[in-house]
Amino acid sequence: MSSHNQPHRQGMGAPPAMERVERIAALLGGAQVFRQPPKTALDAHDLLLNGLPSAALVRLFANLGVLQRSPSLERAVGMSLRTFQRRKDTPTRPLNPEQSGRAWKFAEILAKATEVFGSQEAAERWLDQPAIGLDQRRPLDLLTTPAGVEMVDEFLTRLEYGVYA
Repeated sequence: MSSHNQPHRQGMGAPPAMERVERIAALLGGAQVFRQPPKTALDAHDLLLNGLPSAALVRLFANLGVLQRSPSLERAVGMSLRTFQRRKDTPTRPLNPEQSGRAWKFAEILAKATEVFGSQEAAERWLDQPAIGLDQRRPLDLLTTPAGVEMVDEFLTRLEYGVYA
């Protein structure tokens, strides 16, 4: 395993749920995008049900470095580049609940990987490279289905706690 695949443990255990929701909301634009950024999982649920503003996805993509150029990003968030470009022109128009959920889940995985690997750049590199614990599949490619998202999330939890097998 190369050095950039080594997890960076920032303390023990997972962050409280409220802190995790705030980190995810920040990746999606925080106060600049949301009238009232979600603070709890229930706030996030209601927000996703009503649809994230398109500006949240625009902000998420703008915050990416390594992954911004990855063709797999479109499949991971469930939106083609062409649709995304149209959404940029209507930033207040809400995404549908499915698109909102996929964008949120992608931001959630990115936030968790950032915590595990110590920086967003390291997290993005990890998401874009084959992972031994995921049968040499790229985590980003697995984010296209709920089962794949669950596998990536569980693997990150194992890395977080130092269980590499």
